[in-house]
Parts: sequence; C-alpha cells; structure tokens
Amino acid sequence: MKSKKIAASDSDPLALRIDKLIWYLGFAGNRTMAKKLANSGHMRLNGRRVERAHMMVRQGDILTIPQGREVHVIRISALPLRRGNLPDAQTCYQRLRTGL
Repeated sequence: MKSKKIAASDSDPLALRIDKLIWYLGFAGNRTMAKKLANSGHMRLNGRRVERAHMMVRQGDILTIPQGREVHVIRISALPLRRGNLPDAQTCYQRLRTGL
C-alpha cells in the first residue's frame, strides 16, 4: 500500500500557496487566473521571480503584483483563512507602493 505525501500547505500552517493568497486577497478573480498570474513569471516574492504557483508565502513577505498598467507592492501582515469580502482581505496586507 502506497502512502500519500502531505502537501506543503498542509505541513506548514504558517504558509500559504501564492496562487491561493492572491485569489484570497482579491488580486485575481478566481483561482485559475491566480495560478496563471503566478506561473507567468511577472510576480516577485521578496525580490525573487515567481514562476510556480506552489511557492509558499509567509507573514512578513513582500509581494510585487502587476495588474494591467499598475504594479502593487504589498507586505503580508496576516494570512487569510479563506476568500472573503474585499475590506476584510485588505486588512491582511499593507500597501507599500502602487504605481507604474
């Protein structure tokens, strides 16, 4: 009988996949769009290029998220437990910079 491996998100309760996080925070309309954004290579996590949606984000990390003509730079202050309304999601991060 084969044993199943525990997923990274299950083994570390203090971290969240980057695609789930940007979906929970409202930067993507659905999980599929969030995964495509993470896989595109245009996002940065603590200054390093994100190329995979399974990268883990922790409290205190800095994300650079391009959206259209804007670039959002945010610091994660708390990891959300689920996708909620936008005002609740905005309490989970601090905006460091928004601009071109």
